Amino acid sequence: MNATPADNLDADETLGHFINGAAVADGGRSLPVTNPATGQVVRHVALAAKSTVEDAIAAAEAAFPSWRNTPPAKRAQVMFRFGQLLREHADAVVALLTEEHGKVLDDAMGEFGRGLEVVDYACGIPEMLKGEHSKNVGPGIDSWSEFQPLGVVAGITPFNFPAMVPMWMYPMAIACGNTFVLKPSEKDPSAPLYCARLLKEAGLPDGVFNIVNGDKEAVDTLLEDPRVQAISFVGSTPIAEYIYTTGTKNGKRVQALGGAKNHAVVMPDADIDNAVSALTGAAYGSCGERCMAISVAVCVGKETSDAVVGKLAAALDGLKVGDGTDTSNDMGPLVTREHYEKVRGYVDLGVDEGATLVVDGRDLSVPGREDGFFLGPCLFDQVTADMRIYQEEIFGPVLCVVRAESEEHAMQLIDGHEYGNGTCIFTRDGEAARYFADNIKVGMVGINVPLPVPVAYHSFGGWKRSLFGDLYAYGPDSVRFYTRRKTITQRWPSGGVREKAQFAFPSNQ
Repeated sequence: MNATPADNLDADETLGHFINGAAVADGGRSLPVTNPATGQVVRHVALAAKSTVEDAIAAAEAAFPSWRNTPPAKRAQVMFRFGQLLREHADAVVALLTEEHGKVLDDAMGEFGRGLEVVDYACGIPEMLKGEHSKNVGPGIDSWSEFQPLGVVAGITPFNFPAMVPMWMYPMAIACGNTFVLKPSEKDPSAPLYCARLLKEAGLPDGVFNIVNGDKEAVDTLLEDPRVQAISFVGSTPIAEYIYTTGTKNGKRVQALGGAKNHAVVMPDADIDNAVSALTGAAYGSCGERCMAISVAVCVGKETSDAVVGKLAAALDGLKVGDGTDTSNDMGPLVTREHYEKVRGYVDLGVDEGATLVVDGRDLSVPGREDGFFLGPCLFDQVTADMRIYQEEIFGPVLCVVRAESEEHAMQLIDGHEYGNGTCIFTRDGEAARYFADNIKVGMVGINVPLPVPVAYHSFGGWKRSLFGDLYAYGPDSVRFYTRRKTITQRWPSGGVREKAQFAFPSNQ
């Protein structure tokens, strides 16, 4: 893949916003956007003032009546064209992901592809919006239900998947007839802006999709403005809880996906070599900066634990870490210097807490990229449940090995953790796998699959403090989240017939 950043994004420019179908400058506050592989500033991004966010909401509100009444089949046609344009411009979008986030190109293309699946799913919206109809629920009375859009809805998305996570939200919201305001991460804002221009080129009317770059001021404006009917969020648990509490207090429908501490259970009968390969990719892919990353391996029995730790250490010795534009690399840098220091601090903490640091990636230096935010893979053994490195989400290339006595002991550890996003089990025993899947208190479960991320026509979400709200992201739940059900009952009296008043509750008796 010969990918370069989009030609129309200059290195010294300040990115603004996308409101009512046009780029909008903002002369106030701004932040630098850094290439994490080089440590160099590649552009700046404006931080929207409250008035700018209100302009975006106003544009979405003005566009809603016409878009709401656009037939679902025509909305689907826009999504078909958008999907085609995304495929034609995939290299440009992926290059922006690598430049601003740092992930290797193959990983960036994987992210892009999973987001594109949701666009494809949104093309089927006419089928998904079909209501239910019952004839003669009473004498001459028919009843039906239909799904109506909410109005202006908003999405607040994280840095780790700048293209995919927004695509979890706006394609389905827009296909359902809503208008949308997106507040992406200010750390890597270019890919969503690029996609917004493609969506306009696909024929989406101005004002239906808007982007405001910003920080807490922009977020709070979206949470407090009464014109915004619903909020979708993906990020850390403390912020997810704040989004949910504040949004619902202001009368909004909210789905807020939070953090994770995903455990992989390795049973004694597992194919250890395949389990180690799967763990390596799941723990260190995307530098561990994903909410579905495996960050804890729970090995059942001493023999299993020793084998997994030994084989993982050997596997990590062969990982290549460097600039994401080099497709031979397995891992890129962490997203910012601040996040690098945070993750490195967790490694220091694990040593202080008494865990055994089997593989230490803290002193990694990438030739020619000495100013980049590179942290090599780190592996801890002898981690216990009272350690902070076990309890807290690290969001970096750090895997903790916990030794368990049995499958029941492993499940007790998982069920006792505050997070319940994803988990998996490696085993050849169908009975053990079925028991695990049926009883574990986690929202997404893999059996010999380390990253059980649902495909676009299912829905994504965790349990416990990994999700605030009742409905998952994308898939069938997205139609339920972005629409309201309305039930209509009608009767046409026979002409010229005088009817008596009825005082009993109407029924078909």
